[in-house]
Amino acid sequence: MEQPHLPGVGGPVIAPVSTTFQPTAMMGITLPDIVLASTDNVLFYVHRTRLIAVSANGFNHLIPFYLPLKVDDRAPSILVSERAEVLNIVLHTIYDISSTQFLPSFETVSEATNVLARYGVDLKLHAGPSQSLHSLISSFAPYRPIDTFALAASHNLEDVAVASSAHLLAYRLSTLTDELAERMGSIYLKRLVFLHLGRIEALKALLLTPPHRHQVVPDCNEEVQPALMRAWALASAHLLWDARPNLSTHLLQATLLFFEKDIKCELCKACLHERITVLMREWAAVKVCTRWSG
Repeated sequence: MEQPHLPGVGGPVIAPVSTTFQPTAMMGITLPDIVLASTDNVLFYVHRTRLIAVSANGFNHLIPFYLPLKVDDRAPSILVSERAEVLNIVLHTIYDISSTQFLPSFETVSEATNVLARYGVDLKLHAGPSQSLHSLISSFAPYRPIDTFALAASHNLEDVAVASSAHLLAYRLSTLTDELAERMGSIYLKRLVFLHLGRIEALKALLLTPPHRHQVVPDCNEEVQPALMRAWALASAHLLWDARPNLSTHLLQATLLFFEKDIKCELCKACLHERITVLMREWAAVKVCTRWSG
């Protein structure tokens, strides 16, 4: 493939070339037949048929659907409005090639996702659980959970939103900005709020069931056994006073066992331990992400 002829330039242009999208980068048995030039003059050799196939608007009307693109038998080149690091992610997504090795910032990935939508790419088809864009966006969830969730929500990327929501249990909803709330939209905002509220309500419901009472024995009769119920009530009140959706099973167990010191009966202690074991298992099973059950 010859050196591309950039619009408005009289002769060949010597410019950096993408390490992935080079003149010899074949798709099947087809060599690249078009060049995209970024605003910082990096060249990306790609396949016109690939871009047209994934775009609903001719790559934002930059590429004709049917007309051949030839300029003096050179590789036709199109100037785009994105810098190279953004265009690089856009094209990796279109070709479903991982771009995590470039370590792009969240801002760059967010911009590239918006650009893909502008270029008419169906993001839902390119952000499934097994695809590169899903992995790339989701990689920010542990560090930028609310931003990742808002980005996924703004494009209705269900799987990415679900993956990132599991990292939002510690997020304080009171700190949510109007900008983030507007970006994620009412549906995903509601789901996030309901995730938090749902876990708190589930915890309340679980704590309502106290340990069962054992049979009356000489050292622990019906007058003594209420000590176990009082200890459970105190522990439950302590937990619910400042309960958070991200309450760990370890803290749950430690708090409930702390009040064991007020119980003298060994059988009552055994009932307490049994209830705590079941409670931890039930709490671990409570939903930790925003996916609807139905």
